[in-house]
Amino acid sequence: MIELIRTNDAVAISFIESLLRDADIDYHIADRNMSIMEGSLGVLPRRVLVAEEQAEEARRLLADAGLLGTGGED
Repeated sequence: MIELIRTNDAVAISFIESLLRDADIDYHIADRNMSIMEGSLGVLPRRVLVAEEQAEEARRLLADAGLLGTGGED
C-alpha cells in the first residue's frame, strides 16, 4: 500500500475516508489505534494508505478536494 497523506486532523481523515469510499477506492487508516492510545493529544499522525494501483486516482481525488499539494503528499 502507498501512503497518500499523514495528518493529525480527525476531520480531514473523516473527509478523506468519505471521498475514497464514494470513489470505490480501497484504503486503510494506519496508526488509528496508536493515536487513541496516546490520549488523542494529536502527537501521532494517522496515515491514509491506498493500494498501489489506485494511488494515482486517489491522489487526483484528494488534490481536487484541496487536500494534497502538487508534491503528491503533505
